[in-house]
Amino acid sequence: MRRSDVLIIGGGIIGVCSAYYLARHGLKVTLVEQNEICSGASYGNTGLIVPSHSFPISAPGVVAKGLKWLLNMESPLYIRFRFDIDLLAWLCKFWRSCTEENVKRSLPLLAALQRDSLSLFEQFACNGLKFGFQRKGTMTVFKTQQGFEESVKEAELLRKQGIEFEVLSEEEVRKKEPLVSESVIGGIYFPGDAHLDPAKFVLAIAEQVKQMGADIFTKSKVVGFEVKGRHVVSVQTTKGEHQADMVILTAGAWSPNLTRSLGVKLPIQPAKGYSITLYEPDRIPSIPLMLNEVRVAVTPIDGRLRLGGTLELAGLDLSINQRRLNAIRHGVEQYLLSIKCQREEVWCGLRPCTPDGLPIIGRPSKLDNLFIASGHGTLGVSLGPITGKIVALLVCGETVDWDLQLLSPDRFE
Repeated sequence: MRRSDVLIIGGGIIGVCSAYYLARHGLKVTLVEQNEICSGASYGNTGLIVPSHSFPISAPGVVAKGLKWLLNMESPLYIRFRFDIDLLAWLCKFWRSCTEENVKRSLPLLAALQRDSLSLFEQFACNGLKFGFQRKGTMTVFKTQQGFEESVKEAELLRKQGIEFEVLSEEEVRKKEPLVSESVIGGIYFPGDAHLDPAKFVLAIAEQVKQMGADIFTKSKVVGFEVKGRHVVSVQTTKGEHQADMVILTAGAWSPNLTRSLGVKLPIQPAKGYSITLYEPDRIPSIPLMLNEVRVAVTPIDGRLRLGGTLELAGLDLSINQRRLNAIRHGVEQYLLSIKCQREEVWCGLRPCTPDGLPIIGRPSKLDNLFIASGHGTLGVSLGPITGKIVALLVCGETVDWDLQLLSPDRFE
């Protein structure tokens, strides 16, 4: 049996960042991952750090848009309907969360967390960590006047949170990025956003964690817990048993399955996202682009071009749906000039989504030594470092600068 101060379950960006900041506090850290480090949602995403995208996914108007998309397998949002009580309960909570009140509560917190997380990424880069970090901003481009006008109104709300932007005409968009086609009628440039190579970052942090004395066990799946009273006494894995003073759950979309046996219900649904990485493209944008109406992101990553998007609620299913990939390709063709490449890599990953669009960070009331950091949805990379820092501060009993009541694991009960 192995003993440590902290046991972390999950080797994505939230897990390795939590391990990093906990190790910096001098704690003995063990991390277990059911596959390999960075093998899940942290691997193939678009690598965006986007304070400009601080609106929760559950907002007014989302349900109406979603209903239009539901019957179209190639739409930005697709739900594979099935008899699943957890999914139905999640959809009900999601529907109730699509309010102005939820936006007013969530937007200031998400914007603050994203800004602070961006500062931490900058610190890593300034300290010599190589992960393709670039702060060039992002540009959202539009094909419809309605989408353009709605997004400008949302951007004004972001400005109140300290997030600056520039509204660009059709000509100004193409001057900033000539790869944009004539179908685009305008754009919004957010100079404060950044991007990176997500896999490089996660693997680099994991290597630093090992150099700081932490133990990392891959291919080590959690198969059970021993609980006495209000404490998790031990965690059984396929590679042996672990004991720790504190257990940190950062298992993303797999978190609800693990907490169920502990009597803790997490309303997290796996939202499948897809990406297509183009190797040696013949042309590449200078900054990341958001294709608004089709909800596709286009990110230049170290000479490659990554196209990513879609939300598919289909359970813990990692099969590749070619129609979803074709929707991304078709979406890109509507906004950008033709791009050719030498080869492609297609990928899908499961993003853990809560019904109110906010992550879960904190201790559930039923257990004293379990800490949950999950449910980051599409903002896992963007919020990775700040989540790890918060986890370490709370575990070590230190003061945090954020009001985290909105992120409580018990808020859905």
